[in-house]
Amino acid sequence: MPSVRVTRRLHFSAAHRLGRPDWSDERNQAVFGLCASPNWHGHNYELDVTVEGEVDRETGFVFDLKRLREAVEGRVIDDVDHRNLNLDVPWMDGVNPTTENLVVGIWGRLAGQLPGGVRLQRLVLWETPRNYVEYLGG
Repeated sequence: MPSVRVTRRLHFSAAHRLGRPDWSDERNQAVFGLCASPNWHGHNYELDVTVEGEVDRETGFVFDLKRLREAVEGRVIDDVDHRNLNLDVPWMDGVNPTTENLVVGIWGRLAGQLPGGVRLQRLVLWETPRNYVEYLGG
């Protein structure tokens, strides 16, 4: 059977503050700008999760997208939605929660953990409608 990629988009909202604890407030402000605000700021993130696998002869699916949504919600969304990425997400502890670092963390939560024999191929994390990061693993 042919191998096909399918993508599910999920949404979450989270707050964070960018910065390094070993830098002064002034240096963090110079490097991270408004994102280093001591009063935090938030985003309405969109997460595209792409998996690849063979088309099932019986169902015609690569993977039931409802099951993919449930798996991503259980491994990622439930941890980050309406949370502070700096304070409330154990798997981001000690990590500067840039969108780049967050997408790598999400990959770590999903890779090898999806049911049904599909392979995680790509994550796209939209921080705003104009800014996103893409991660292919590795």
